[in-house]
Amino acid sequence: MPRASVLSDLPAASPAHLRQPDPDALRPALSTHKPRILILYGSLRAVSYSRLLAQEAARLLEYFGCEVRTFNPEGLPLPDAEPASHPKVQELRELSAWSEGQVWVSPERHGAMSGILKAQIDWIPLSVGSIRPTQGKTLAVMQVSGGSQSFNAVSQLRILGRWMRMITIPNQSSVAKAFQEFDVNGRMKPSSYYDRVVDVCEELVKFTLLTRDASNYLTDRYSERKEEAEKLEQRVSLKSL
Repeated sequence: MPRASVLSDLPAASPAHLRQPDPDALRPALSTHKPRILILYGSLRAVSYSRLLAQEAARLLEYFGCEVRTFNPEGLPLPDAEPASHPKVQELRELSAWSEGQVWVSPERHGAMSGILKAQIDWIPLSVGSIRPTQGKTLAVMQVSGGSQSFNAVSQLRILGRWMRMITIPNQSSVAKAFQEFDVNGRMKPSSYYDRVVDVCEELVKFTLLTRDASNYLTDRYSERKEEAEKLEQRVSLKSL
């Protein structure tokens, strides 16, 4: 416990809810199952380069030992256009809950991520009761562009990842002139762009293995501990009336 003199220097803090970092909690027993990765892509086109890039990522992640599932956005309604009980919404939410890490792949349209990818993210709730479905999960972001290289979509996806309380890895992929980077069979050609995709997938797996068993501890927050304690005290007080 911190010395009383140290706590006296923190008059705005609630000592009962302060926690010293616990190195042991950061090194829990490691899970042995394959890392569970969900991939979302942002286009419904018959020839979709974001989908092709998602498929390349899936192959790499499986090579690195992951169990991978890819959500097909076809048939997903616009946010709030249907109830959350819609089958495609339920499928997406169940996959998100199942995952330990995610990959978001978007085409860049009008200098931004696609509405199709944004709709998928909007259907994933920030909280369900006291559970935050994406908190502590790892995230990798990628984009494809029809023209010169840009980072608009991946930058926006990073902002969304933060709002979803995800651990977004440092690396990212932006494939310029994507129509030149895939062959007639839909496979990505050897290039520096492909090498970066390998880097991103490898890094995502490492971060997922590193954090998945400690994610609850990593995202345990002073403000939320304090808030929950205050709510509990209010409930107890009401029951005593």
